[in-house]
Amino acid sequence: MSKIQSQRPLSPHLSVYRFRPTMAMSILHRITGGALYFGTVLVVWWLMAAASGEASFHHASAFFGSIFGRLILFGYTWALLHHAAGGIRHLIWDTGTGLGREESTRFAIATLVASLVGTVLLWLVVAIF
Repeated sequence: MSKIQSQRPLSPHLSVYRFRPTMAMSILHRITGGALYFGTVLVVWWLMAAASGEASFHHASAFFGSIFGRLILFGYTWALLHHAAGGIRHLIWDTGTGLGREESTRFAIATLVASLVGTVLLWLVVAIF
């Protein structure tokens, strides 16, 4: 048997790819999707506490009013807005728009900026009112 190498191309290895913002946003989109499951469990807990009576609701409100609870709510808000912005980005891509290298990078950065700015603005508005 001869040791002739196959002429078939090898699958690209991770070292071939250069890390790009679109890759980071794809990873973050998946992570925020998973985080939304956890956050939704907390929303259900809050709703069940509201339906269970004053003592349960007070306990849940005390948790969400704590620094740790507010941090979780801030993260949940960001995850929700980031996941939504990523979904809108994919919807735009489904139309065939923004698929070029530079355009997709701008969309990826815009997704991150929009989610961060949106989260901060939302929390500022809630804090004011």
